[in-house]
Amino acid sequence: MVVASFFWVALFLVFYTYIGYGALLWLLVRIKEHFRPRKLLVLSGELPEVTLFITAYNEEEMVEEKMANCREIDYPREKLKIIWVTDGSSDNTNEKLERFPEVTVAFRPARRGKTAAINRGMAFVETPIVVFTDANTLISPGSLKEIVSAFTDPRAGCVAGEKRIAVKKKDTASSGGEGAYWKYESILKELDSRLYSAVGAAGELFAIRTHLFRELPEDTLLDDFVMSLQIAREGYRIAYCKDAYARELASLNMQEEEKRKVRIAAGGLQAVWRLRPLLNPLRYGWLSFQYLSHRVLRWTVTPVALFLLLPLNTALILLRAEPVWLFQLLGVLQALFYLSALAGYHLAHHAIKQKLLFLPYYFLFMNLNVLKGMAYLRKFKGYGTWEKAKRSK
Repeated sequence: MVVASFFWVALFLVFYTYIGYGALLWLLVRIKEHFRPRKLLVLSGELPEVTLFITAYNEEEMVEEKMANCREIDYPREKLKIIWVTDGSSDNTNEKLERFPEVTVAFRPARRGKTAAINRGMAFVETPIVVFTDANTLISPGSLKEIVSAFTDPRAGCVAGEKRIAVKKKDTASSGGEGAYWKYESILKELDSRLYSAVGAAGELFAIRTHLFRELPEDTLLDDFVMSLQIAREGYRIAYCKDAYARELASLNMQEEEKRKVRIAAGGLQAVWRLRPLLNPLRYGWLSFQYLSHRVLRWTVTPVALFLLLPLNTALILLRAEPVWLFQLLGVLQALFYLSALAGYHLAHHAIKQKLLFLPYYFLFMNLNVLKGMAYLRKFKGYGTWEKAKRSK
């Protein structure tokens, strides 16, 4: 039966994308490390010069806190360069940065987006390693030494740090859901890195070998992801360093979180098309497998498959397809899942301790925004600018 075939394919895609790949990845890593144990990277010799690269648009509220965080970094002062690229800022960001003599400010009045700012700012980088971080994130004091240690592996062209969401005893759906998502995502990234390579880096904290930077098209929506995967295309690994982390506040609410998710989904689809050569396993081997499983499916067919499951299941029940009991059971389980998501939706604006209640809602919310991202990308023309999502306090 055609309907049953579509149902099983859709169910497999959803299961594999969100659960199966993680389980398979864990197994592959265990097998690999049984035969080839991991080598610990030891930082020795003279530390290299490093540039901390911060792009900013109207971040006056974060300047003092971010710079205080920069001064807490455990790295020799004479070897740490700090560059702020302020793209079209119309507030007091530049004036506040004048109070910090160690900072180089690259300002341009016209706002052209983060990708254009990165392209422009890289002309000021003279160190062998450049570390990218956002103005609204705070990085751990030992991050730079951890990142430099990862670069002692000559195969590492990029090092991805860990993104952590500041959580409270009681959270709303935006913070509770996002926090849970990034915990799971961090596990997958570490396993990806241990198998072969992490699949992309997050802009809150990542680093590259400066000579591997390639200018990006200015309309690139996910500059961090594309930049890191371009380096992987050249045969380098993206190492993952969980001990180098950036802490960020969650979105203020689900409306603000939607802005982020739609842009990320649109940028993911844009990246999938532009990085399509990576889907050639004959050339890229393990990286192709990881890229398809961890990223491409999430941004393309799996969200569609997810929302087709319930109507397909309902059709099979009405058609009395065999085994009837199995389709009825799966239908009940799906109904319970959607009811749980509905309960999470009603609790979305309330801070509660039981964050598990937010997971079904956040999961559906995340996938729905992939569909919205598809629509956004169809209309998108211009630079990689966007409206910043407001953060919780």
